[in-house]
Amino acid sequence: MNHSTHILIIGGGLAGLTSAIHLAQQQIPVTLIEKNTYPVHKVCGEYISNEVVPYLEYLGIDIHDLDVVGISELHITTKKGKVIKSKLPLGGFGISRYKLDHHLWNLAKELGVRLLNDQVTNVGFQGDKFFVDTTKNGVFSSDYVIGAYGKRSIIDKNLERDFSQKKSPWLAVKAHYTSKFDSKTVALHNFEGGYCGLSVVENDIVNACYLVNYKSFKKYKDIKDFESNVLYKNPYLKDFFENAELQFKKHITISQINFDPKKPVEKGVFMIGDAAGLIHPLCGNGMAMAIQSAKILCDVLSDNYFSKKYTTKEIEELYTKQWNLAFSRRLYAGRVLQKVLLNHGFQVLAQKIANTIPAIVPEIIKQTHGKPLVC
Repeated sequence: MNHSTHILIIGGGLAGLTSAIHLAQQQIPVTLIEKNTYPVHKVCGEYISNEVVPYLEYLGIDIHDLDVVGISELHITTKKGKVIKSKLPLGGFGISRYKLDHHLWNLAKELGVRLLNDQVTNVGFQGDKFFVDTTKNGVFSSDYVIGAYGKRSIIDKNLERDFSQKKSPWLAVKAHYTSKFDSKTVALHNFEGGYCGLSVVENDIVNACYLVNYKSFKKYKDIKDFESNVLYKNPYLKDFFENAELQFKKHITISQINFDPKKPVEKGVFMIGDAAGLIHPLCGNGMAMAIQSAKILCDVLSDNYFSKKYTTKEIEELYTKQWNLAFSRRLYAGRVLQKVLLNHGFQVLAQKIANTIPAIVPEIIKQTHGKPLVC
């Protein structure tokens, strides 16, 4: 069976659902295909910078209706427990992907977006149309395809993206806990081979998500053994995990997380969110970037849908230019910061400098964040 749509979005995470909502509000025909059934937990830091709040409000999303948790403080510790404390220049909020993605899915449905739970297996281009193969619903033809499928997908190999041919050493582990934790604070605790983020989401639940080099992780028999022998060497992490109660039946994980540079457009497919570029989790800005990338692309596509003033090539060039202006500097800063924070000697030096010149930390944070979006 062959289905037709103007725009087809692959992936129903933050970037994909935000795009669908934006386009649907402009009365543009859009189909979104997502492999998961909501609500579902996802590996994510679950902190969003306030820079995207004006855009969410523009889309009719009042974050306060979602019981978000306001966050204004940042704590960073070295693996030995030395602390850096700072105010977050813009601040942000905590909300689980379990709740937020489900809310966005339902909003997109209310707006008339064709939402399908299916798996995309192939994307091809012939003539002036894309043809997208799926497992259950046959083939879809569309004028434009948006790749919003997250950190990694079989589609990357299908499109022969450069990074998809390389192995990555990074593994992420995430779970929710009940624990005493300052709801105004997002904490980043370093340990040997990685770092762990802690922050509160709705219902006073603490999200713990850490990134670790797989070589360090595989030395231990399981997650609990790894945490006891590695994370516990940071006294803050030891205190947290010893006194926290796990709320999941088991941790959720994702491997082969690749931080190599990516292209915003691949063989005509517009990439948004993590599919376009993945910032290191220590920067705490991946969710905001996903939402902003949706805005950048949808502003262009919406404008062209009514004016027809751009060719497809011009749209690709315009989106690439605007994406790079918004994110290239942040991604570079994130790569530099990760190298610093994963080196214990640099950690200690950074802690001493930060405590001597406190104003330097907010300035560094600004390098990986943007200004409030103008809508």
